[in-house]
Amino acid sequence: MSFISSLTLGHLDNRQHEAAAAAVLRVLEAHDIEVEMVAGDRDTLFSSLRDGNIDLLATAWLPDIDPMLADPATAEILGSVLYRPYLLWAVPASLDIAGLRSIADLSKPDIASVIDHAIVLPRRLETYAIRVLAAYDLEQAGYRLDVLDDEAAYAHASTALDATAARVLPLWQPHALAHGGRLRPLDDPRAALPARQEAKLLLRTGLRASLDPHLLDELGELTLGNPVVSALEYAMRTDGMTADEAAEAWQRGRLTPRA
Repeated sequence: MSFISSLTLGHLDNRQHEAAAAAVLRVLEAHDIEVEMVAGDRDTLFSSLRDGNIDLLATAWLPDIDPMLADPATAEILGSVLYRPYLLWAVPASLDIAGLRSIADLSKPDIASVIDHAIVLPRRLETYAIRVLAAYDLEQAGYRLDVLDDEAAYAHASTALDATAARVLPLWQPHALAHGGRLRPLDDPRAALPARQEAKLLLRTGLRASLDPHLLDELGELTLGNPVVSALEYAMRTDGMTADEAAEAWQRGRLTPRA
């Protein structure tokens, strides 16, 4: 039987998803698949899957963040969990403030007096951050959200870590700034943050029979893990690599994941 030799690989248009997609691309290219990469927002990717314009998507965060992408009428979930994304609120690991262990501690007067009350975050985290502020009564303690685009929020967080600034950093993990252990997560005793997710590959419904079973097996067994995705994004942001260069360095053992 003849199998297809080209496909379209989609991913959400941010560095984390681009990094994971580049690792998937290495697997496809090892099977001599010609790949076209497509990036977009959730609505665009869902429409492209539905209309048959994307064959494989890396990755959907399930069950809560990207459920629309995993509509069985549109796409099937391949077996592996590539990594396990989760949202955390953190401070620089080197920041030394006595008694600061959880998000609840931020409202304590002695801690609130030294922590920057402007909580800077990318727009895609705003909905979740509003819930956290409400759950912990942080607005009453003087905190406010400062919503920026992804790149500006990243630059702010990176500067905070470099300067050991007394700032709260809401971040999805994996993340470039998690590479090297520079973040100290704050506990979430009121469970205001979303549950840990599973990052899954999605295959366009009806395409399975057109792909080499050996390729499907390898994709179904592919596991990256959070430290690898963090390291890939770190290489892209800090070392100036493209996503494909970072994935090749990882594949050849030249990129070392660190917790």
